[in-house]
Amino acid sequence: MDPLEQAVLASNAAFYQAFAAHDFPAMSALWATEAPVACVHPGMGVLVGRAAVLASWRGILGHPNAPVVRCMSAVAHVLGTSAFVTCLEGHTERPALCATNVFVLERGRWRLVHHHSGPLSAGASQSSPPPPTEPPPSTPPRWN
Repeated sequence: MDPLEQAVLASNAAFYQAFAAHDFPAMSALWATEAPVACVHPGMGVLVGRAAVLASWRGILGHPNAPVVRCMSAVAHVLGTSAFVTCLEGHTERPALCATNVFVLERGRWRLVHHHSGPLSAGASQSSPPPPTEPPPSTPPRWN
């Protein structure tokens, strides 16, 4: 696996570790401080701006019945200084949610700029398709 993809997946794993531990300071440290941020929690509207996004996480992580969410089938895609991870979320072997987490490289660290989680449809596949088998180009395309 590409070292950049590994670094993005490590940041993604840190997000879910902070979520599972209900660790607001760790969650806050994962979000971008310079780039604009947004978040969509399941069944909720769009939250825009660091203050609104972090207020939502403070409420979620501070709630006594906050869910424990596992990340499964995470796949990273790096596009220059931006990246996204698609994954399944749940607290059982049968995840009920799918998520996209978008990251930017900010001061040498992959930081979240967007988290979007929503329910899987009843007929949706519970696993991600395998990645393409074609070899990567010798020079990656420039996306940004």
